[in-house]
Amino acid sequence: MTLSDWLQYHTYILELEKEGKVTRTFRRLDLERQQAILNAVLAEANAKGPASLNIKEIARRAGVSVGSLYQYFPNRDGLLDFTVTLFVRYLTDLFEMSRPFLREMPLREALKAYLQVGVEWGQTEADLIRFFGRAAYQGDHDLGECIVRPIATLMRDIIREMLATAAARGEIRPEVDVEAAARVVNLMMIAMGDSQLLPYLNVYFQVTDESMPLQRVTDGLVEMILRGIEPLEKGES
Repeated sequence: MTLSDWLQYHTYILELEKEGKVTRTFRRLDLERQQAILNAVLAEANAKGPASLNIKEIARRAGVSVGSLYQYFPNRDGLLDFTVTLFVRYLTDLFEMSRPFLREMPLREALKAYLQVGVEWGQTEADLIRFFGRAAYQGDHDLGECIVRPIATLMRDIIREMLATAAARGEIRPEVDVEAAARVVNLMMIAMGDSQLLPYLNVYFQVTDESMPLQRVTDGLVEMILRGIEPLEKGES
């Protein structure tokens, strides 16, 4: 994570302090110590699952005392709540920043950019992506509602907006059900992206391997989507 990324996190930390989810003591820590603690939470959650966080192990991973953690957070659940809220806001803002650019791009380029940039960014945030993947694929209801649903809903909304603006530009046939198409496209994008960010899914989905690069599969996916919704050429039916 770059310094600019962490300074963005620091803005959220200030907001969460005002909401009582973290203490001023934590906010006043140096950036490296704050980052070490959050990285420790992610590492512990990825190792054992978010529901099985061990406060002593988090302290060990972060290089702080257990007593210090209790100066920053009320309890283990408070630590998890803070971490989840922080990352949801961070991810939400990242997606929101992309919306106007994706909306104005031709649909073919927008779909490719949405997938390629998302995968490239996710590969730089491996611990966060694994944390989100656990919440998404292991059926924890509480985490599903607080972290997966808001992000997933936003992703679906962005795809729907891309298709709706493309339809307004005449890039999609008038009879296409944009609402239904958006859900199908969103499903395809998630499956493609997650297969690259969560390698165990690629074992099952068989999206890429040494003989099949991501770019080739991406081009095939986008072409298939567009063939299903673009205006027909003269003589096609």
